[in-house]
This record gives sequence, structure tokens and C-alpha cells, in this order.
Amino acid sequence: MTTAAPSTYTEMFSPLSALDWDDLLSVNVAATQLLDRLAADRAILADLTQRIPDDARLANLCEHYDILDKLVLHDDPTGWRLRLHVFLNGYYDRPHNHRWTYTSRILTGSYTHTLYGTDHDFTDQIDVSALTPRMIRTEEPGDTYTLHHSMIHSVTAHGETVTLIVRGPAAKERFVVTDRTTGQAWWQYGAASETPQAAAAKRMSGSQLRDRIAALRASGTLTPPRSHN
Repeated sequence: MTTAAPSTYTEMFSPLSALDWDDLLSVNVAATQLLDRLAADRAILADLTQRIPDDARLANLCEHYDILDKLVLHDDPTGWRLRLHVFLNGYYDRPHNHRWTYTSRILTGSYTHTLYGTDHDFTDQIDVSALTPRMIRTEEPGDTYTLHHSMIHSVTAHGETVTLIVRGPAAKERFVVTDRTTGQAWWQYGAASETPQAAAAKRMSGSQLRDRIAALRASGTLTPPRSHN
């Protein structure tokens, strides 16, 4: 079953639906405005999250891994998505690029964010040991950044970390993931190229989805931040 969202949400999402996703400045402005609004108005964020289990399409897009959950709050016909990511303590991802440009807002927790430069000549034949950090920073609650799909990066979470993501339409069909420990690199493809078994293995079950939403509510992530005044 799909529940109809209020027209207010359509108005809120429309600026992103008309974006030129190759114009990073425009993407940053529009996506940041949306993320600012959702971070400030947690009632809307909570409502979008609570709607997921009753929307079969959104529920089927949600993913569960050992130490990472991805919840899809909105899947726009123009190709962009609004997602909540929950990184568990100790989460570390391998240096990689993306198939799409995205803007991220840190809601709770923090992570070390390492950038290695752009993906010119970045293939599965890359000398992984030659990847050199070009910027290392800590992303904390309230921080927002926009990352072009050509950027190679990795993050390491400190404690449970929740981020709100505006993910643009796919700009390419595959991206490279590297493992600095083994020295290996490989291509990874989007969902359209996955086998049904691979898609099912990462899809959140109904109980996992409900439990994650309940945990977000219990942690206060979906309620207004406390004032420090």
C-alpha cells in the first residue's frame, strides 16, 4: 500500500526535481535548503520516516548491512532520492567514488571523512597503495557538504551516526571500491545490474525496518534537538 503524502511535501521537493545535477553550486544550495528544513522540522522528518513501511516501493529500496542501514524517505520520478543513513559504531568504508552526486547533513554522531582526490584514471587496475589522503576532516552534527560523484573518499564513524542524504540521479553505471588492506580494487554496479539474490540479501525485512524506525524515535533523532539556551 502507498500512502499519499501531503501536497506540502511535493512543494518542498520540487526545487530538487528541476535541478541540473551537473551544476554543483545549484545542487548544494537546493539540497542544503531541504536538509536544513528537515533537520529543523523533525515532525516532517518523522512523518516521512513513518510512512516508509506502508509504501511498498520505498520499503523495498531500504537496505540493511552488518553495521549500516539505509532508509529511503522519498524516491523522486526525476531520479533523486532522500535517504537516512545509520552508521553503527566502528563503521568504516573502503576508499571509493560514487555513481551519483550527493549532499549530506549530519544529524547525530560524527565521522572522520577522508578525501583522496578525483577519479581520473580510477579503475579496478588502480594501485591502491598509491591512494593518498588530500583532506581529512571530522563531520559533526549540523555539518553539511556536497560531494561530486567523481570524488574518491571514505568515512569512519565514531559512535552511532545518523545522516540525512539527498542522492542525485545516477551519472554512471558503476563505481570503484578499493581495499587498502588487501590492495584489491573492483567495479561495483547499481541495482539494475544486480541479481535478484543479491538484491534480496541487502533488502531490509519488515521487522528490521520497523525496529530501525523505532530506534530512531527512541534515540530522539526524529524529535527536535534540545535548545542549549
